[in-house]
Amino acid sequence: MWLFSRDPVRDFPFELGPPDPDPDPDPAPAVDAAPAPLWRLLRGRRKADGAPVSVFAHSLGTGDAAATPLARAALRRLRSLRHPNVLGYLDSLETEQCLYLVTEAVTPLRRHLRLRPPTGDLGEQEVAWGLHQLLTALAFLGGSGLVHHALGADAVFVDPGGDWKLGGLERVAAASEGVPPRPPGVPPRPQDPPEFGDSSRGRGEPWAGDMWRLGCLIWEVFNGPLPRPAALRSFGKLPAGLVPPFCELVAAEPSARPGPEQLLKRLQRPGAFLACPLVRTGLFLEQLQVRDPSERRTFLQELSTLLDSLPGPFLRHKLLPRLLAALEFGSADASALPPLLKVAKALDPPEYQERVVPVIVRLFSSPDRALRMQLLQQLEEYVEFLPEATVDAQIFPHVAHGFLDTNPAIREQTVKSMVLLAPKLGEGRRARELPRLLLRVQAGDALGPLRCNATLCLGRLGPLLPPQTRQRVLAPALARATRDPFAPARAAAVAAFAATHGCYSPQECAGKVLPALCGLTADPHPGVRQQAFRAIRSFLDQLEAAAESGGAPEGDPPSAATAAPGGPGGGVPGGLGAAVSWAVTGVTSLTARLMGAEAGGPPQTPHTPAESPPAPPKEPPPEEPPPEDPDGWDDDWGSLEDMELPQSPPASSEEDGGPPPQQPPAPPLPHPSPTAPPPAGGDEEGEGEWGVGGEWGTEDAWETSPCQQEPPPSPGSSRRHREQQRRRELEAKRRGGPRGPPKLGTRKLD
Repeated sequence: MWLFSRDPVRDFPFELGPPDPDPDPDPAPAVDAAPAPLWRLLRGRRKADGAPVSVFAHSLGTGDAAATPLARAALRRLRSLRHPNVLGYLDSLETEQCLYLVTEAVTPLRRHLRLRPPTGDLGEQEVAWGLHQLLTALAFLGGSGLVHHALGADAVFVDPGGDWKLGGLERVAAASEGVPPRPPGVPPRPQDPPEFGDSSRGRGEPWAGDMWRLGCLIWEVFNGPLPRPAALRSFGKLPAGLVPPFCELVAAEPSARPGPEQLLKRLQRPGAFLACPLVRTGLFLEQLQVRDPSERRTFLQELSTLLDSLPGPFLRHKLLPRLLAALEFGSADASALPPLLKVAKALDPPEYQERVVPVIVRLFSSPDRALRMQLLQQLEEYVEFLPEATVDAQIFPHVAHGFLDTNPAIREQTVKSMVLLAPKLGEGRRARELPRLLLRVQAGDALGPLRCNATLCLGRLGPLLPPQTRQRVLAPALARATRDPFAPARAAAVAAFAATHGCYSPQECAGKVLPALCGLTADPHPGVRQQAFRAIRSFLDQLEAAAESGGAPEGDPPSAATAAPGGPGGGVPGGLGAAVSWAVTGVTSLTARLMGAEAGGPPQTPHTPAESPPAPPKEPPPEEPPPEDPDGWDDDWGSLEDMELPQSPPASSEEDGGPPPQQPPAPPLPHPSPTAPPPAGGDEEGEGEWGVGGEWGTEDAWETSPCQQEPPPSPGSSRRHREQQRRRELEAKRRGGPRGPPKLGTRKLD
């Protein structure tokens, strides 16, 4: 029949692993060899989900004959006692050779103290939290009419979150049974109460022996294993706040020792050892479900400032699960999201996606506006952990409702969130839904700041749009923003044009971008005018470079290299540069200032270059070759708040062409069309009206039309002859020296 027998360990829902390694390389005393003399501690995991567990194994039929009854008694007690501060029982298995006891994953206290010695304020807080839990467990046993009789470092275990658990229940007995006798052959231990060897002292309360052992345990936590009872007279490294209660716990008279409930209340008073942030936070978390909403909100709002003073294991394994459960099941409001995200930063990316991302995805479907607002405001903290498929299918449909929300703050945060979410959207949503939603805000929102932010968002997302959508939407939308009555929105249009300068073909630059920007050169706001002029110059340089390189075929889209997204921030376009970053951060204060000026402040007088009389161009110094800048767009655009009025052109000297003509300002003459080429060798006598090296370029870069030529000078005009001779010398010098890039509007003849 042995062929049909089954191995019980194979059907056990837990997998048994190797013994738990001891991190201390030094040989430990015999008392440290195991959590208790009865058990070997093994590592294990649950077969269903792989969760770690602890397995206590006791060998049957070997060693002391009295050990097996004690192990069975410990199993019965642990199975019947259920308390948060008592070692959690999961399952058990008995075979012919061994008895297995499966509990929650824990570490023996002695081993934990070697890994994390209680040093500094943080270490004292961890001990205070553990001492609070031990006193609570002893009070629970006392209320149930039980006494532990074996409290010590071997009977205490620590879970991953730093909670101390009471174990070693093999000697637990009812208080009415008295103190059990010491087993025969077992030598006395230093932690045994003095009344065990001197019956004249009396027994005192049933818990008097456990309180003596608790005092010994406190001494061992800070000073190491207790060598002999006389060592208790020296406090060693005990904190000052624990010295008075320690002296009471190790009092020689059992009747002078306080009970667990009495000592717990005294140590929780203001200024006592247990009145620390870790204990207060842990107690509030345990009662989070039953607290009033106002108390929960106050606690969660103050929690972010306490996180730096709490130990990491407590934050990761105790605080984070409680906050996740509270948000998921509705017992906490939006104030729980900032501390949750701050704690979650310590998780590894796979663990973050497994534990935090599912809760965040469910929160996006919540109808609570405050929670949705917090999710959008804190998006930068967790967007890098969101999978693209999750954002496209589960998050974006809920976020898109914010574009139509009646609350302006929701609409504003929704627009700003697109900068972070758009790189994770599929091409279908980026081609259709996203531009349509942004254009609806940009064109139809009643609030100017929201229209301004929508324009900035279009500038940031321009390189991410598909080419067909970009050609159809981007330039017309930004051109419409240049006619917005809100001044910052017009400035945002200029900045967006600058940020997306690589997204336009030469045909779009000439037919759509420059006409829109030219309209802003007469804008009432001086800052808008200044930025418009700079943008126009840059786009003209771009067009000129394209014309010199042969131009681009009609309808060819810009190269992908110039419009590719990149840079930090989870895929935020790198071509944005300084042109848009200032506008996003400074739009609120700038908007408030401009709106205040429009409400009652002094109006700003428009100032354009046309107000000053035109002057003949002044000969500039020889130009140096410009630094390498493939885009020509690395200029510092500055901030709208720091804009200055444009400067009038400097007055030209008499040597460069004489005083300015005394005539009213007139619009500049149209560009002369080179209808007839100049005669061979050039007409040197026709250079007097144009000058050399001025704003319009040099002689070999400009074709003089016949209508602008002058008759040759008369023999008596010696002064005019000398001026012409000097111009020829200057021109020869300019031709011989290094030449810079062609001037605006020039055209090479060779």
